Formats: sequence, C-alpha cells, structure tokens
Amino acid sequence: MKKFRPNSDQERGRLVPGILALCLLASAHLLLLAAPAADVPRVTTQPPLPERLYRKAQTQWAKDSTNATAGWQLARACYDWAEYATNDTQRAAIAHEGIQACQRAIELSPTNAAAHFYLGLNYGQLAQTKLLGALKLVEQMEETWNKTITIDPKYDYAGPHRALGILYRDAPGWPTSIGSKSKARQHLLKAVELCPEYPGNRLSLLESYAKWGEYRLVQQQAEATARFLEEARTRFAGEAWALDWQEWDRVWERTKAKASIVSARSPNHP
Repeated sequence: MKKFRPNSDQERGRLVPGILALCLLASAHLLLLAAPAADVPRVTTQPPLPERLYRKAQTQWAKDSTNATAGWQLARACYDWAEYATNDTQRAAIAHEGIQACQRAIELSPTNAAAHFYLGLNYGQLAQTKLLGALKLVEQMEETWNKTITIDPKYDYAGPHRALGILYRDAPGWPTSIGSKSKARQHLLKAVELCPEYPGNRLSLLESYAKWGEYRLVQQQAEATARFLEEARTRFAGEAWALDWQEWDRVWERTKAKASIVSARSPNHP
C-alpha cells in the first residue's frame, strides 16, 4: 500500500486503490487507503525492496513460464513496483506486465485464487493511468474479485472482500458506475469477520464509517482500535510491513481526526 508486502501469499495484506471521479482509480490506502510511497525517501544504497523483488520475479517467470505460481508472484511484484512509477506510461507498462502474467497463470491454473486477486489489483493500477476506459476496468476488477471469493474468500486476509468493499465505497454510484454503500458495508464487514487480526480490514471499515458520516461508530471503537493496533505491531513486524504501517497509521490518525473534529463542532451529531 506504498504497498510492499511480504513474500508469503498468506502472510501479507493488501489495501486497494480508491476511485477518483468517473472511476479513475487513485492510490488510497488500501488497501484499504493514502499514498505512502510518495513520502518514503527513495535515496538508498541499493534499489528499493519492491524493485528488487520485481526483478527477481521477472527472472523466475522467464525461466518457468509454465508455472502458475511464478506468474502470480510476478503480478504481485508488478502491483507493488507500480506504486513507484514516476509517470503513467511506466505505471501502465508495469500493470500490463502483471495483467499478462495473471492471465497466463489463470490459463495454467483456473482456480488459482492468487492469480485472480492480483489480476484485479493490476487492473486497478492500469485504471489510474486512463481517462477513458476506466469504467470497463472497474467492472473487470469487480468480476475478478468476485471470482476470487468463490475460490478462497480468505485469501490475502480476506483480500477480495476488502478490495470489493473499497471499490464499491469509492466508485460513483448508478448509473455512472458500480458504487454502492450497502455492498461496500457488506464486504468490509465480511473482511473483518473472516480475518479480524489484519489491521487493514478494521481500518478500512472505520475509514468508511467516517466517509459515510457515521462518526459515533468510530468514536465508540477508538480505544479498542488503539489497543488492537499496538498488539498487531508485534505480529505484522519487520521491514516487509514498514510501508503498510506508515499507511495504516496515517489512515487511523486521519479517521480519528475527522470524527473528533465533527464531534467537536456538532456535539449532538448522531
């Protein structure tokens, strides 16, 4: 989320980009959610970790292009590395590479949850580069994440539910696009139910409450969420999660501030 994740598919979490006007996706937490990559110093003694993993995945896929796992692992690396793109042309090229790898992985293994999931995420990266055609990509994202749910709803810490929740929350509603508050709530609640231990799920739901003006729900859960996040730091620890925590902390502070400001201005706000 900006969005580097650990190597293990079940030891990672993912927040999806939100949607700008007319379904143009932009980086939003995540995942659930902000744009951490822009705030992270890029001057290092070696390429950033997402780039190193991307190059490694490229090499592995070139050696073993009949291995579905190598395909979706490249797509995952493409999604992460695209967050470091400096222009739309570069982002689109990386996203296309991830999409092609996923499509091939799905040909090789049609019920591979990871391949379907990362296909949707790379569609999201591509949508950020388009003024025209973004709506079609949004529909493809919806389709591929629904497919992921039928295969493995708990994949990537309930990633397909989390992704769909954010998609439905941020997309314009009918007749422009697929946005739906009721569907967003349904999927975000389901993500928390399936994988309550993952910070991105709870933060995505609370952020949505704030976006919908349901500030009391945020306030009621503030203390418990603060304790939960402190405990989660010991489980989701290390370099692999550093950028996620930058994003999660930003989302949580922004969500709390929004709820507190509204409460202070309107003490009787429902």
